[in-house]
Amino acid sequence: MPTFNLLFVCLGNICRSPCAESVMLHLIDRAGLSEQVHIDSAGTGDWHIGKHSDDRMRKHAKRRGYSLDSLARQVSPLDFQRFDMILVMDQQNLRDIASFAPDEAAMKKVQLFCDFAKDRSERQVPDPYYDGEEGFEQVLDIVENGSQYLLEHIKAKLSKSPA
Repeated sequence: MPTFNLLFVCLGNICRSPCAESVMLHLIDRAGLSEQVHIDSAGTGDWHIGKHSDDRMRKHAKRRGYSLDSLARQVSPLDFQRFDMILVMDQQNLRDIASFAPDEAAMKKVQLFCDFAKDRSERQVPDPYYDGEEGFEQVLDIVENGSQYLLEHIKAKLSKSPA
């Protein structure tokens, strides 16, 4: 059983959150923590449920060695029970996810992904859906940076948890 459960959330679950899921899975695997950490992604909207990630995001991620294999799903109130931490990509996602939270206490699990992107000036992960190629590369740059610091945060949490 994993001891830490992490959920990434964006709007449609086809670009940013599956990208973060894949990058983080890669880092968790490389750190030898796959048995201890469960990672998933979801969207606040329901337009893409059951679909693969955006082809452009998949192409750019593949160039960097990441495989975006998950199928889109929508956030559910149960996610607030199942996950220890829920990271959203932007302020709109933060506002939207509140409608799924069962109570104020559940919202304490939610924070912005960019809180972990220490070497970046962005405070949100921009949605690349309507941008050109550079938008997808920017998402990957932000996600790779933030994920490194997030990995350290998770390692610290795991070292404090009872064995």
